[in-house]
Amino acid sequence: DEFTQTSGCNRDYAIRLLRGDYTYTTRPIRHSRARYYTAEDAAALEHLSELLDGMCSKLLKAEIPLVLPGLRQDGTLDISEACAQHLLDMSPATIDRLRAGRRPKGQHRHGFTKPGTLLKYRIPVRRLAERNPAGPGHLELDLVDHSGGRASGEFAYTLDMADAFSQWMEPRAVRTKAQKLVLDELQCARLELPFPVQGIHSDSGSEFINDQLYRYCRGERLKFTRGRAGKKNDNARIEQKNWSVVRHLVGYGRYETQAQVDQLNRVYAVARLYVNFFKPVMKLKARRRVGSKIQRIYDDPKTPYQRLLDCPALEASAKRKLRALYASLSLSKLKAELDRRMAALKPSRIFTDIHS
Repeated sequence: DEFTQTSGCNRDYAIRLLRGDYTYTTRPIRHSRARYYTAEDAAALEHLSELLDGMCSKLLKAEIPLVLPGLRQDGTLDISEACAQHLLDMSPATIDRLRAGRRPKGQHRHGFTKPGTLLKYRIPVRRLAERNPAGPGHLELDLVDHSGGRASGEFAYTLDMADAFSQWMEPRAVRTKAQKLVLDELQCARLELPFPVQGIHSDSGSEFINDQLYRYCRGERLKFTRGRAGKKNDNARIEQKNWSVVRHLVGYGRYETQAQVDQLNRVYAVARLYVNFFKPVMKLKARRRVGSKIQRIYDDPKTPYQRLLDCPALEASAKRKLRALYASLSLSKLKAELDRRMAALKPSRIFTDIHS
């Protein structure tokens, strides 16, 4: 009674304690480690993350050494030498820890792709595992709707094109998904690509599986393949771009007028430079089964621009043009111009419930 009254312990705990049921070991006193990364480091990292559109930590880790010298030189990032070194030393886990709770969450929506049957059996099917080109020129195509959640009436689409080897992408806005408009934008995009197109791969939508595009590919000697209907993994590369670039950039609003389509194309004219030169991507190298799970192995993060420069199949003249274009670009100015054009893009409306 005297022990419990003096120590304030619970009676049962005091009984076990006096019986010697507990053993204690003496441990050295450990003081918490001093904070290494400062508030300046977190603020600089947040600014870099905003300039690079909030990319994931593994991609941001690979891009920081490439853009940091230029940003400090043009005065966009005014930081100390210690802070610059800290940014270079950060691991992906540290980047995630410093940015915890600051990444916005997106919305999930449904598309309106309708399968096409015309010439469906003349165009061969190829799955993702069967397409691993050794050089650039093999484009994956897809349409991203801008219906705002309602499929009624006419609305704009984005024709999204991505190279399977380098992940170089070319987005173009079209007023509708008419076959002629899709083909016209594909022809215009071929003129701006830094490599010759050797083939195209699309889903089974009627905007691609049609006689007009089929005859064009035969006349230009382009290899034309398609994915299986309802199997989005056959077009995994372009589906990923639909989300990470198009949806992340312009969202789920409804765009239906010609003025909105023109503004979308003004946004994409800047976004293509921003994405292809400053946003690294990782490519899947292999899959292997470990017990009941599939382990995916990726290569080192690189921008599409870097992948093209490292490709021996690309001509030297094309590489010189790419280097000259990269030297003329400024990440901070490009992001500011992209934000300015995005501010001028006003959707007609957006529906929150697509089933109502």
